[in-house]
Amino acid sequence: MVLFESMQTVAIWSVVFILLLAWIGSGKQPVYIIRSFVKLIIHSRPFLIAFVSFMFLLVVNKYQLDLEAMMSITWDFTPLIHQIEGQFVYHLQQLVEHPALTPIFAFFYLVIFQAIIIASIGIYAAKGLNSFAVAICYAITFNYIIAIPFYLWVPVDEVWSYAPSGVSFLMLDSFPTFEENYRAFSGLNNCFPSLHTSISATVAMIAWRSGIRRWIWIACPSAVIIIFSIFYLGIHWVSDMFAGIALAAVCSWIGLKLAGISTFQTKTTISAEQQTSRSLADS
Repeated sequence: MVLFESMQTVAIWSVVFILLLAWIGSGKQPVYIIRSFVKLIIHSRPFLIAFVSFMFLLVVNKYQLDLEAMMSITWDFTPLIHQIEGQFVYHLQQLVEHPALTPIFAFFYLVIFQAIIIASIGIYAAKGLNSFAVAICYAITFNYIIAIPFYLWVPVDEVWSYAPSGVSFLMLDSFPTFEENYRAFSGLNNCFPSLHTSISATVAMIAWRSGIRRWIWIACPSAVIIIFSIFYLGIHWVSDMFAGIALAAVCSWIGLKLAGISTFQTKTTISAEQQTSRSLADS
């Protein structure tokens, strides 16, 4: 089943689900969420710095493939990874592959992954949890800061592209022009660690710390499905996932630390922050 004809289709679905998930996760109307986000940018210097840092790293990541091409690295760690893992991803894919599941996992990989990142910022702004909005921006920023050197110097090809793996690239069933439209954003040998794993897990970890039940019930299951999709679609190795989870744990801790959120912060403290921020959001 073809879901996506181009990146424009992915972008439209992403915008729709950013608003929908932010609405459900916060319990606030989209207009209120957007208004809270704008006010947070205007009135909170810590958030402005964190958000600009986040956007800057996204721009840097866009040019990472150009830098990689200029470096002309010839070594390849893919055979080593395959030697360690064997045919695990192949057997997993053969076990669960079904035409009805493919579009679901493709949708989570392409749309929900982007949506939960942006929606999380809007949710924290709308709920008055300014420090958590700062934390998620820094946490995702450090995901890129730590991952990019690995992509430059530890090249690992996607599972499907390594012939001995026998794995199929199921993404093409739902997005036939993936290679032409999406590949410019994600290098074929940029597997280790898996940013889809690390960032979705980071969003889930910080959501858990926030105590927002609505958002926890969205972010955590979404992260699990996204992580499973990297195997189902034939993109990542198991090593990529484990490295991604470790990266998420480190970056979540960094984000919370930079935002001034204590490991032992209580719900009472969080409620106090919400009360302090409410007057700002309603002004």
